[in-house]
Amino acid sequence: MSQEGEQEQSDRKKYEFRKVIEDLKDFEGSGTQLVTIYVPDDRQISDVVAHVTQEHSEAANIKSKQTRTNVQDALTSIKDRLRYYDTFPPDNGLVMFSGAVDSGGGRTEMVTKVLESPPQPVESFRYHCDSDFLTEPLEHMLADNGLYGLIVLDRREANVGWLRGKRIEPVKSASSLVPGKQRKGGQSAQRFARLRLEAIDNFYQEVAGMANDLFVAKRHELDGILVGGPSPTKDEFLDGDYLHHEIQGNVIGKFDVSYTDESGLKELVDNAEDALADAEVMKEKQEMEEFFEELHAGERATYGFEQTRENLIMGSVETLLISEDLRSDVVIFDCPECSNTDYEVIDRRNSTPEHECSECGTPIEAGEDDREDAIDHLIEIAEQRGTETKFISTDFEKGEQLYNAFGGFAGILRYSTGV
Repeated sequence: MSQEGEQEQSDRKKYEFRKVIEDLKDFEGSGTQLVTIYVPDDRQISDVVAHVTQEHSEAANIKSKQTRTNVQDALTSIKDRLRYYDTFPPDNGLVMFSGAVDSGGGRTEMVTKVLESPPQPVESFRYHCDSDFLTEPLEHMLADNGLYGLIVLDRREANVGWLRGKRIEPVKSASSLVPGKQRKGGQSAQRFARLRLEAIDNFYQEVAGMANDLFVAKRHELDGILVGGPSPTKDEFLDGDYLHHEIQGNVIGKFDVSYTDESGLKELVDNAEDALADAEVMKEKQEMEEFFEELHAGERATYGFEQTRENLIMGSVETLLISEDLRSDVVIFDCPECSNTDYEVIDRRNSTPEHECSECGTPIEAGEDDREDAIDHLIEIAEQRGTETKFISTDFEKGEQLYNAFGGFAGILRYSTGV
């Protein structure tokens, strides 16, 4: 799968996860009866089943009969879901939620959700039973965007690592053999200076070798490379073109740091905070800039649900732009009298509205099967037509405009359609 395709899948999965999390956060249990389990991908399923079985047994000691029954029912539901897995969970692990939630009028409803392969690995096994589902760790994973290469160096040492979301991972380090500025013995100043320059060059090559080994293989996933160190070291390193030509262009900034050990990697990330924030939305800004250029001066722009959908069906949309803050359903109204079809986009928290056919005025009732997630509806068409999908945040002005002024749906067209 191409890098663009993998990114689209990742963005869509994050959207699906966010929807589930928002639903889970609205749920409440009447007691400590909502069960959450985080399972890392190296934890054997049999161990998880054993833990759930033990918790089920211990739940028999809960004094409240209702809470005891609800907790045991939730654990039984989780245990049933675990049968679908083999020896280990999927990559990055899984998160399971189950419990009897308040549904109004003093009634409860059993809810069970399983989320596989979150955006970041589940780091440790965690069992949680409370009146709310534990969603914070999953929310942090969804907020962790980006993969950046990190290099800190001076003429004594260097460290290379990753910034994955918000996690800094030191990977490789090196110490130099560069002599100090004072020459030893009877060496001439000229010979000493030459040997020192050679040692510096060798060390820069060693550091670049570490970085190249780490970053080149991930060059299609990299959002950027950050380089830190004192001046002139970092400048000499970058100006000398030591990095592999395939990642040289990925350097998005150089920053002064006081340390070049592992703590220097953290200092580098702290000092590069503004550059990282800009990099996260830069690609989205470029997409929206192109959209607005076409909207004002060209003919290759569309917006609004129905117009965007019509262009998608025609196969004319090159890039589908969707606001990541959008939470809407589309209701499909098929008229039984004139065979006309209307589409109405509503907040997904609202009930299905009454509707009259736009052609003949016939009242139309929509069933549950006539309502679906508006984003899923458009993305399904986009995938069939080879259209790229981009989720746009509201963290910048034009991203806000997509959400507020254009209903959260827009597209950059391959050619003008007049729609």
